[in-house]
Amino acid sequence: MTKPQPIFTAAATGNTPPTPAITSTDQRRKRCGTPTTSLSLDGDILCIIFAFLNMFDLVRCSLVCKFWNAILESRSLREFYEKKLLKDSSSSSESTKKSLSVVLREVAMEQHRLALQCGAFHVDQWKGHSTAVSQCRMKMGTVVTGVGDKVIRVWSLDRYKCEEEYSVPDTLPLVDFDFDESKIVGLIGSRLCIWRRNGKRSVFPSLEGKFITGSCMRYFDPEAMVGFDDGAVRVFDMYSRRCSQIIRMHSAPITCLCLSEDQLIVSGSASGNITISDPSSVQKVARLGSSDFRGIKTLCLKPSSQLLFAGSAVGYTYCWDMRTRRLLWEKRVSPNVVYSLQHMQNDKSTLAVGGIDGILRFVNQNDGNIVSSCIMEDKLWATYQSHSGSIRRKKGKRLPEDTYINIDVIPKNSRPSITCLAVGMKKIVTTHNARDIRLWKLKDKNIYDRLSCLMDMEKKHSYKRIFGWR
Repeated sequence: MTKPQPIFTAAATGNTPPTPAITSTDQRRKRCGTPTTSLSLDGDILCIIFAFLNMFDLVRCSLVCKFWNAILESRSLREFYEKKLLKDSSSSSESTKKSLSVVLREVAMEQHRLALQCGAFHVDQWKGHSTAVSQCRMKMGTVVTGVGDKVIRVWSLDRYKCEEEYSVPDTLPLVDFDFDESKIVGLIGSRLCIWRRNGKRSVFPSLEGKFITGSCMRYFDPEAMVGFDDGAVRVFDMYSRRCSQIIRMHSAPITCLCLSEDQLIVSGSASGNITISDPSSVQKVARLGSSDFRGIKTLCLKPSSQLLFAGSAVGYTYCWDMRTRRLLWEKRVSPNVVYSLQHMQNDKSTLAVGGIDGILRFVNQNDGNIVSSCIMEDKLWATYQSHSGSIRRKKGKRLPEDTYINIDVIPKNSRPSITCLAVGMKKIVTTHNARDIRLWKLKDKNIYDRLSCLMDMEKKHSYKRIFGWR
């Protein structure tokens, strides 16, 4: 016998306005003239639909609009999921203190961790640029690629479509860039260029171009920080177009930069040192030393826990506590250069690392140990067409833990050098100093175990039948 479905009401959100009286004529006109979409569904119907979804999908639904988020926070729906999620009384008392959105995000991040560490995956690749491109950035599902040719491109990963394109002026090379919702800021030789995403563009030199070419750039509105080969960081006001400060941080060239939420500047150098400076006082706050005298290649700062990660020229990764300036761990994860390391903003478990050997590694943030190593198989799995042309799909393969010792036995076609990577929910975007852009799509290995916490076996089998899950 089929179990009765739980009944939810959207009125518990407290935000639903009273519904005005609608005549039958108005209803007929509305049905004929207005197409039905998911956003036009009644709140009570949405509650019933949401009750069938897994936690990862609910997190995505909560970000669609304020109305959907309010329904997911409704009391009746929250109580239903608490009964499904909680297995004992101790966890019940602890979870009731959290909002449903917090619980959903925690479950989503756990699924993200499992996908990165042990889930199956495939790699989609497409021709993103006419010449080699070496840098990528990702925010809120939007990817920006550049450095190598004369354009910066903004991509939608859902459709593999180039949404926007910005040309680099003159003949100077694009060295580095970053972006937000309204603009893209790029370092072009010794000049800064701001592309407004409404079509406007402005370029201004760093003190009439008297400085040598910059090596890296980051910005925190309204200021942009540029690292130079003379070991100094120059701070520019992006609106007055003036250099407001010059901070001497290293005796060697600066190779990478990152900024903290309290606007501390963290810079790595070719000598292997990391310096932390405060622009408000134009003073060095601290210096962090590494065991690699060939240089620091990449930095990544985790604001939530104040952890600083770094990758070096000989394959080491480091982790410091920014509050105590203490080195927490150092591990050699690769025999060669580490070019890029990143993590999701709220991820407390896993760090993605890529470098010259072309192996995508996932590292435990707490101790630096490698939890998984991945490559892309050279054999073509499938091909299909998109807005950007042909998309080639290849299978992914996880390697034994000691892969870096026997790296020469892995074909180079399966591991092109990773020059940059960006991390999203269950996905990694990589560039390889080639024309292709690669998207690594990972799946949670234990998704059915998660689903069993939300529904009984009868519902799970019906999901398989309806959606074709295997």
